[in-house]
Amino acid sequence: MRQIRTEPLAAAAFAPFGDVLEASGDFRLINAGLCRRHHDRALMDFGPEGRAGLSIFKAEARALPYEFDLIERHPDGSQAFLPMTADPFLVIVAESPAHSPRAFLTDGTQGINLHRGTWHGVLTPLHPPGLFAVVDRIGPSPNLEEYRYPSPWTVIA
Repeated sequence: MRQIRTEPLAAAAFAPFGDVLEASGDFRLINAGLCRRHHDRALMDFGPEGRAGLSIFKAEARALPYEFDLIERHPDGSQAFLPMTADPFLVIVAESPAHSPRAFLTDGTQGINLHRGTWHGVLTPLHPPGLFAVVDRIGPSPNLEEYRYPSPWTVIA
């Protein structure tokens, strides 16, 4: 059985795949000093023929150990996932289908932005209701490629 262990989601480790979206680091005060703005946290990329779209996803919760054999990528644009509850979720990414995937575990306060072309697993909440705001590319070209591993991977804690 092919296993991978979860690792905490951290900006440096996740940088080859995308951006960690969290309220940390530099900020500026706005709204009469009552709000911290953590400015420009992600490289949003919608390609030359795309535009930003905001969708709401509701995914079934899964549990660890979690078995998967499908990864996908979006060659024409980035994809950001912003949880609408304070629950951790699993983020699976890979440099390519030929490389072993990695599994990151969010801390319940983090979202992610996957860079254009990043191979990743499907949305994997670990607690219901699995509700996310998703900002991604809307455009005329197909923006999805899928790959199925010949044998599944299992993510363990």
